[in-house]
Amino acid sequence: MSISHHPMSDVLLPNANDQSAIRNPQSAAFPIPWEEEHAVTRRTFMSFVLLLSTTLLASTGILGLIDLLRRKSDSQLTPALIASVQDVPVGGVKLFSYPTAHDPCLLIRLSQDQFVAYSQKCTHLSCPVTYKAKEKEFFCPCHAGRFALEDGRVLGGPPQRPLPHILLSVTGNEVWATGVRA
Repeated sequence: MSISHHPMSDVLLPNANDQSAIRNPQSAAFPIPWEEEHAVTRRTFMSFVLLLSTTLLASTGILGLIDLLRRKSDSQLTPALIASVQDVPVGGVKLFSYPTAHDPCLLIRLSQDQFVAYSQKCTHLSCPVTYKAKEKEFFCPCHAGRFALEDGRVLGGPPQRPLPHILLSVTGNEVWATGVRA
């Protein structure tokens, strides 16, 4: 494309023989090929997909490794006193934290000499579950998840895994948490 200078102005005018400049007058003022600048080649796209999938694979592996290390440390938990026997009446519930202060749990006294405890975090999205005494089950209000009182198994809703069971030991007049079984 050739451009001529008009003697009466400082504006560059396209040459009349240049058909592309006549069809698109902006091409004379902006000679950058924008169409080519915004084009994504297959190679660029595949490089991006490969980088993204590698990143996702690595992060999944790291999360799996962290979970494995956490499970190993959970198997070596120290026992913690959570209640005295007279603190929880038959059919009563006590909230406690185990194995850390950020892990809320529920202790339920089923009979005079039988206690069960479960993590209060729903296995679907970690919403807090509540104990429904009439239904004898745990209920998650976020997505209507339901869990059995006897063993924490899923009775309904979106959760796929049972509630983590807190292992208990009743010695004398004290109830101790001794571990977690997922």
